Amino acid sequence: MIENFKRMNFKLLSGKDFGQVLKDLWKSTGFVSAEWQQFVMLGVACVLVYLAIVKKFEPLLLLPIAFGMFLINIPGAHDKLYAEPETIITSAGEMQTAGGLFFYLFKGVEWVIFPPLIFLGIGAMTDFGPLIANPKSLLIGAGAQIGIFITFIGALLIGYTSKESASIGIIGGADGPTAIFLTTKLAPDLLATIAIAAYSYMALIPLIQPPIMKLLTTKKERMIRMKQLREVSKLEKICFPLIVCALIGIILPDALPLLGMLMLGNILRESGVVKRLVDTASNGLINTVTILLGIVVGSKAYGAAFLNFDTIFVIVLGLVAFCFGTAGGILVAKVISKLDGGKTNPLIGSAGVSAVPMAARVSQDVGRKYDPENYLLMHAMGPNVAGVICSAVAAGVFLAMFV
Repeated sequence: MIENFKRMNFKLLSGKDFGQVLKDLWKSTGFVSAEWQQFVMLGVACVLVYLAIVKKFEPLLLLPIAFGMFLINIPGAHDKLYAEPETIITSAGEMQTAGGLFFYLFKGVEWVIFPPLIFLGIGAMTDFGPLIANPKSLLIGAGAQIGIFITFIGALLIGYTSKESASIGIIGGADGPTAIFLTTKLAPDLLATIAIAAYSYMALIPLIQPPIMKLLTTKKERMIRMKQLREVSKLEKICFPLIVCALIGIILPDALPLLGMLMLGNILRESGVVKRLVDTASNGLINTVTILLGIVVGSKAYGAAFLNFDTIFVIVLGLVAFCFGTAGGILVAKVISKLDGGKTNPLIGSAGVSAVPMAARVSQDVGRKYDPENYLLMHAMGPNVAGVICSAVAAGVFLAMFV
């Protein structure tokens, strides 16, 4: 019996001997294809998880992004998660396709499905009252887009094409959905890099903006208390999204996929007659899309493709754009403060970038460090909402110019 077992040469039912099975098993592990870049990105992902959980830096965005980054850089994971569909002939002779999970989820980004849905949820959650009550906020939101155009010009001078420069510049708006929307149409090859940069900077606003705010304002300016905003009527709130859609739609139809969904969400909110739709858009829908978008964006930070000079240079340019955008909003707010006799706290200018409501919360937090009883949040929401509109308009301008 022992001799018979030896003669089998450890053959398995599959026809392979035991040694070959072990070799195939080894080849299927991630150890064979592991590269040093993946371990670097695993470390970066762990740092981002720490910032999200311990430091609470916009965990709703940062945690899914960080986990997606961690997941994709596990050796061997990329080929499985982003496997392209294959045609399979079953025993019944049927044809079917099978691909990796992230291959399908990324279609929500690639086909520009997720960004408008995010805007729908933002519109359903956002009160445009502060912007309506203080129209000067629109100037601050517009001023914060200066980072987009400065970086656009800078990228052109460096040697990027006009479409690539526009896609890099839009990072300065601190608006992930808008960055994805524009880049998909103008420079799809840069989509992964720009999406990661835009969402990472949005999540890291509490780390990036305060030093710029302190550099450009005096202690006296940071302690300015602003008067309570006037009450905005329901009629004004209902008319606002209709007027914005009509005006911008006529001038820049390319901006309507984002602005139209933003204003749809808002009019659902302000109408007061579709509570179930508002609850779905502002909770279940946007939360689901945020999870999917975050993890897919993070999964594009694959070490072997991500850690190269070109990618890092684009991310650095995006940071420059974001910093200039923050500075632009603050400087416009300072000018307004001078003109209105010191009634405007320049700190709300940092909220002119369109990361809602993260940037507004940072304005509030920095202000309260100098005056614990100073409440700037609602005042900062005006420029913050204006920034959302203005960044979408900037994207529409680029599309009108280059498509």
